[in-house]
Amino acid sequence: MKLIFSINYKTEWGQELRIIGSIAQLGGWKDEKAVSMIPVNGNGDWTVSIDLKSVKAKTLEYRYQLVDTRNKIVFNEYGTPRSIDIKSQNSDLHVSDFWQSAHNPENPLHTSAFTSAIFRHSTKKATTKAEENANLYFQIPVARVDSDHKVGIMGNIPELGNWNPEKAIIMDGSEFPVWKASIFCAKLPDKVSYKYCILDSNNEFVLDEFEPREIEILNVGHTYINHDQNFTFPRYPWKGAGVAIPVFSLRSRTGMGVGEFQDIKLLVDWAKKTGLKLIQILPINDTIATHTWTDSYPYAAISVFALHPIYLNLSAIGKLSTKLTQEIIEEQQVFLNSLDKIDYEAVMKIKARFFKLIYDEKKSNLLTDKKFLAFVEENKNWLKAYAAFSYLRDLFGTPDFSRWGRFSSFNQELLNELTDSTQPHHDDIAIHYFIQYHLHLQLLDAASYAREKGIVVKADIPIGIYRNSVDAWTAPQLYNMDKQAGAPPDDFSDKGQNWKFPTYNWDEMAKDGFQWWQNRMRKMSLYFDAFRIDHILGFFRIWEIPSYQREGLLGYFNPALSIHRNEISDRGVWFDYDRLCRPYIREHMLYPIFGDLMHEAKSRFLEEYAPGQYRFKHEYDNQEKIDNAIESGAWLSADVRKKNEKLREGLFYLISEVILIEQPGSWGERFHPRHSMYKTWSFAELDNHARTQLNDLYYDFFYRRNENFWQQQALVKLPAIKDATNMLICGEDLGMVPDCVPQVMKDMGILSLEVQRMPKNPKFEFGHPSFYPYMSVATPSSHDTSTIRGWWEEDPARSQRFFNQVLGHFGGSPYFCESWLVRDIVAQHLYSPSMWAIFPIQDFFGMDDDIKLLNAQDERINVPANPTHYWRYRMHHSLEDLMNFDNFNSSLLSLIRESGRYYSY
Repeated sequence: MKLIFSINYKTEWGQELRIIGSIAQLGGWKDEKAVSMIPVNGNGDWTVSIDLKSVKAKTLEYRYQLVDTRNKIVFNEYGTPRSIDIKSQNSDLHVSDFWQSAHNPENPLHTSAFTSAIFRHSTKKATTKAEENANLYFQIPVARVDSDHKVGIMGNIPELGNWNPEKAIIMDGSEFPVWKASIFCAKLPDKVSYKYCILDSNNEFVLDEFEPREIEILNVGHTYINHDQNFTFPRYPWKGAGVAIPVFSLRSRTGMGVGEFQDIKLLVDWAKKTGLKLIQILPINDTIATHTWTDSYPYAAISVFALHPIYLNLSAIGKLSTKLTQEIIEEQQVFLNSLDKIDYEAVMKIKARFFKLIYDEKKSNLLTDKKFLAFVEENKNWLKAYAAFSYLRDLFGTPDFSRWGRFSSFNQELLNELTDSTQPHHDDIAIHYFIQYHLHLQLLDAASYAREKGIVVKADIPIGIYRNSVDAWTAPQLYNMDKQAGAPPDDFSDKGQNWKFPTYNWDEMAKDGFQWWQNRMRKMSLYFDAFRIDHILGFFRIWEIPSYQREGLLGYFNPALSIHRNEISDRGVWFDYDRLCRPYIREHMLYPIFGDLMHEAKSRFLEEYAPGQYRFKHEYDNQEKIDNAIESGAWLSADVRKKNEKLREGLFYLISEVILIEQPGSWGERFHPRHSMYKTWSFAELDNHARTQLNDLYYDFFYRRNENFWQQQALVKLPAIKDATNMLICGEDLGMVPDCVPQVMKDMGILSLEVQRMPKNPKFEFGHPSFYPYMSVATPSSHDTSTIRGWWEEDPARSQRFFNQVLGHFGGSPYFCESWLVRDIVAQHLYSPSMWAIFPIQDFFGMDDDIKLLNAQDERINVPANPTHYWRYRMHHSLEDLMNFDNFNSSLLSLIRESGRYYSY
């Protein structure tokens, strides 16, 4: 028996197609043994035949490869391997395939966001019976079919209904989104023409494809297997809309002053009512480090697996047997829920007290609770270390494990000692198991509810980990603990950003195939079907800052192809380490920088090593030392604080007066250009030749030499993360974006982020949604920016330009962003080509004068310029009330319907 593969793919000169698979005849998954295909004609048709006589396997897995024979580069087609049943066949098999392109806009529709939520099909049983002795097999992936519809097939032979829609064959959807059909045709014609169609729950015809497909029958005694793709819908491509809001910002009548996991179900109901298909939230992991309001920062999790106890609904766990205590807690709940904003410390204090009391009442039953014990066993790899960390954090009064004495260095023996169930302190460990178990139950309940309603819940993955976290304590080798992650200077921050997270040790992570990342993704996929990668650029390269510096300005990209000192010398520039790499400080610079504080700066922090030339004293030669030397605090008078801040700012500026930053570990041989070095006094006072040559090196470094290198870095890391689950991935690709990033994201089916006020094209002040790519998420605002209304009021001149140039209105713009203007901007995004248009809920509220907040500035969630911002925004309407805002809800539903983001077809 022979197996004949056919595929159409138009190659370029020097390219060929190969096929690789699970049996020896197809190379046994070894690239060097892949089978070359034979070109049939000049139209891109390829074929190959293999003998199956000695094959004992029941099924065969395979995929196609594109090989560039000039440089031996192998490109696998997109997706998982194909599979066919070969044991039940008695005749030669003709398999007709399509190349699975990474750029196919249908690919995201096969992720769990669509297959488990939007187009969820609950049944896994075969919906039609396979035809015995079939000689025609049809298969096509179609995700855009909800549970009330199914895929059928009709064609030009009696077995396919002779083109009569009422006689269309119902295909088997048990492997949704793949649909299959098999028939036996006693008299096969030379060509079989057919179309796929959509049928409703009563098997009534709904629509079919525009053009028929064809199978050429070469031998009537053979069997033909047709793997098709791309059902041609009349409304194409699919588009949806979503809402973004942190869980903590949700407000319900039964809450305790903060949003809880159970509130997601109410938000799902509202999303369903208004035609929204997705809910986007911020990170929900435990951030309890200091037991103060500073723990409100959701991107500083003490564990990437543990959920935050603040999101637990107390009544869903149970009521206390002590009625008086229960009554007091309920009274406090009413008070906290009446507040306009979150009182983080008060909420956590009352919830923590409840957890202790309810645990004490229920702990005797835990040892016999099979579901609880199963949860602990299934999650022990992270749960026990998390519980031990939390126990030690509270006893030592700090999450800084370097201060924990013999407990500072983690090992399994230590963990066993801490989590020993026979020890007297075990309740202080087990309570964390108990809390995480109930968090899991409540979040899973909300996630299951959302999936059943066809709503996607989208998570947020921070780029870094918190320095004082379980992850850093248990596996410090996975992180560069002496480095800090951040971002280079940009239009929003001329000093860059320092996020203070340790950077990843990617080489160490790669040793086990990025298991830490894969475990993290699999855990998330229990609750979510889509996620946003915060700062996806960090998978290409991260902006790394030495631990002894405070500002992002003195960082550099890691990894990067740094500049060798000989490259500078070869350009005719004398390499003087002190001149190029140490702070350039001259007498004439000091007064413009310090003003009246010049003499204090000179006498206290600097030393004159030559007339008019200064350097920092050793005890102040980095920003950490300077920061520690200058007092700051509420106990100081306002004038003293202001003076000290000016002094600190000037000294930080001076220490950044360098042109090159030495590559760590290079022994003075390799260097990075300091970002925006051309703005320094040091650069300005070089000779013209040196400036020209160094400027050329600067632009080559940042925009040319590293492109291929950074691309390869991402192609090592991102596939391991993507392949761990079938979630839909969106990347936050803002900032200083290498040219290689869009193509890598496109090739991997990762959606980009398009923010109107942060256009990707630097030639434009604003982005225009009508030009966004399909594989993208369009949004006017984010949690890190002001809302539409807040942004409008920040700069009236800018708003005027936007009003005339982007919205196309004549005349003067209103000072306040009135509801009709917000609606215009929302509509502009809804009508964009982007697959998703996602809006902060505050921007939806801004479309209606009756429900929006009076002060637009109160809508803001975070101010990135403030490193100690208090994250406490709450919806000013309850979700129950929101469900009853009929005029607002019907208006939003109409807008979504009219924009084409409501219907499946």
